[in-house]
Amino acid sequence: MPQTVEPAVEPAAPKKPRGPLSARRLVLLGSVAVLGGGLFVASPNLPYAHLPALTASAQAQTAQTAMRPASFADIVEKVKPAVFAVRVKMEDAVAGSTFGEESPFPPGSPMERFFRRFGFGDGPDGNRPRGPRQRHFSMAQGSGFFISADGYAVTNNHVVERGQSVEIKSDDGKTYQAKVIGTDPRTDIALLKVEGRTDFPHVRFADKAPRIGDWVLAVGNPFGLGGTVTAGIVSASGRDIGAGPYDDFIQIDAPVNKGNSGGPTFDVDGNVIGVNTAIYSPSGGNVGIAFAIPADTVKTVVAQLKDKGSVTRGWIGVQIQPVTQEIADSLGLKEVRGALVADPQANGPAAKAGIKAGDVILAVNGQPVRDARDLAKKIGAIAPGETVKLGVFRQGAEISVSLTLGTMPSGRQASAEPAPRERGDAAGGGIPSLGLTLAPASSVAGGGSDGVVVTDVDSDGPAAERGFKTGDVILEVAGRPVSTPADVRKALEGVRGEGRRTVLLRVKTGDASRFVAIPVGKA
Repeated sequence: MPQTVEPAVEPAAPKKPRGPLSARRLVLLGSVAVLGGGLFVASPNLPYAHLPALTASAQAQTAQTAMRPASFADIVEKVKPAVFAVRVKMEDAVAGSTFGEESPFPPGSPMERFFRRFGFGDGPDGNRPRGPRQRHFSMAQGSGFFISADGYAVTNNHVVERGQSVEIKSDDGKTYQAKVIGTDPRTDIALLKVEGRTDFPHVRFADKAPRIGDWVLAVGNPFGLGGTVTAGIVSASGRDIGAGPYDDFIQIDAPVNKGNSGGPTFDVDGNVIGVNTAIYSPSGGNVGIAFAIPADTVKTVVAQLKDKGSVTRGWIGVQIQPVTQEIADSLGLKEVRGALVADPQANGPAAKAGIKAGDVILAVNGQPVRDARDLAKKIGAIAPGETVKLGVFRQGAEISVSLTLGTMPSGRQASAEPAPRERGDAAGGGIPSLGLTLAPASSVAGGGSDGVVVTDVDSDGPAAERGFKTGDVILEVAGRPVSTPADVRKALEGVRGEGRRTVLLRVKTGDASRFVAIPVGKA
């Protein structure tokens, strides 16, 4: 069953996130102001397993844990007044009517006439009067929290992005109008400002990331039930849920639901460790897997929104892809790490600094790069105009390249935009070890002047397994440009002679190019 992203502020068009959650539903946590469902009472009688005797060290840790308060009441009393419910008014234009249901079908369509004829219309015989368009409003809701005494507050972008007006209801029951200072869709953060007081109760962000297993509290407005507190632990960190290029979520098991969007997650010291934004659920309800935007990300974004109302990010102008084990073997890279440059953008900062296709970026300013997404996050966190030093693996050696970051063009998803996931491409002209038939690109209509075009793919061959298809253009084999099938064979012989098990091909599909590692097989 394909995964869908349900909008936090309903109604909205569903979005399909990429990534590892494709078998379940990822639900953003805002909700329309409609409450329904049942109440359930959980039994306090929990089974206990027989545990082995504890070591002295474990006993000491257990004793330390036992010193924690048996109740979270003191923490809640401290932080709950800073959390509020968000109500967003959204406007929809609908045809004028006197009474009755809105037809879900296009005006004048056969299904709309059927809808009207059988008692759902506003006029005689279901014929709806065609009056002027009327303004129709719906309400959506989420959560938020104050970060300063003078009324600056944080919520999710997806809670307020479609709103005509934003209203908050504080923990003491008072209602205020809020102004949207700025939003950042890439991280799903919005900054609000509430006027009228200089003594709003507020909370601060944590200075360090939580550890997996730490206690956390989530406070918010699930299903319109404002001031709701739930407890759990940090289940994981660094989660990529396919929401965007800066995915680095904290996973918690504190129960959160629709309406919790934009609400804070606290540590046991009452500091905000994250902003709740989505849940992982097959049904749309809580199943114990929720995701929060880390506090360090929120702090960085909020500072820019407060200063200039928008967020600018560094940009190096490369298309990148993950380094797989096969790619690492092909390049002679000892570890599976870094980001492989599939294609530097012409006249971009990376191309001007000499970054080439096939380079692997291993570090930014001395900080190791785990993977392609980590590179995007590191570059995006640096201001445009700054000079950075990249650690680059090229042709078996590590080199250092300095470049000045540009400004990420509007509409781009990442400062280092990931290339399309490996699907496969083509080769041909009789290369049985790869399962491809190739021809010089210059001899194939529309093939261009560089490389060799895949004219046929053996369905049982290794290339087919990696998604190669007719029409793909192989530009390089093992870092060497190729223009004929003979060039491909020669490059493969060289790889075999070096004792390598895989070869790296640079392949172009349409306007995008990427690298694909494939077993060399036998000659």
